[in-house]
Amino acid sequence: MITLYIGNKNYSSWSLRAWLALRLTGTPFREEVFDLAAPDIREAIRRRSPTGRVPALEDGDVRVWDSLAIGEYLAEKFPQAGLWPADSSARATARSVVAEMHSGFLDLRRHMPMNVRRSSPGKGRGPGVEADIERIRSSWRDCRERFGAGGDFLFGACSLADCFYAPVVTRFVTYAVELDPVCRAYRDAVLALPAMREWRSAAERETATDPAYDL
Repeated sequence: MITLYIGNKNYSSWSLRAWLALRLTGTPFREEVFDLAAPDIREAIRRRSPTGRVPALEDGDVRVWDSLAIGEYLAEKFPQAGLWPADSSARATARSVVAEMHSGFLDLRRHMPMNVRRSSPGKGRGPGVEADIERIRSSWRDCRERFGAGGDFLFGACSLADCFYAPVVTRFVTYAVELDPVCRAYRDAVLALPAMREWRSAAERETATDPAYDL
């Protein structure tokens, strides 16, 4: 059975991406949660991940670390899950928006850390955050307009693109970010996913805290 090593569900945005992608495959898996604020946590994780970071995935003798690499591995292993859009144009755009999320939006990450349990309307509006928010809203509208006709998600059916933007959805809820009707409908579709409801429920039951995220 596949094992996925993740961080606190309340805080770990990268873990959510890999976990949600794995849930979309429908395959059973085991999860192990690390408290990212625990002493010597890097050393504890390094026994499972060479970088000392999560998420990390074990599948027999295969080891995969980094959320994007995990997503690509799952897309290859479970092609029937449709983690990437079938249409080549949609797939190219999906890869682009995933890569943009993977490497960008640093101001939003810094000033609006993921915190599922918290409600902080209007907070986190540091330098550069509004530009990041507008870029995300624009990207969501573009994907929905060009490729979203087959369903409620960025490329119609739920895909890796939605896995990668799911933590942003939780941030927009936590910090009460204003959304137009198209983006609001997309946010609600992501929140309604059974796997997202499961993750958020688990996050709300966690008791561990991390001052770095509890701004």
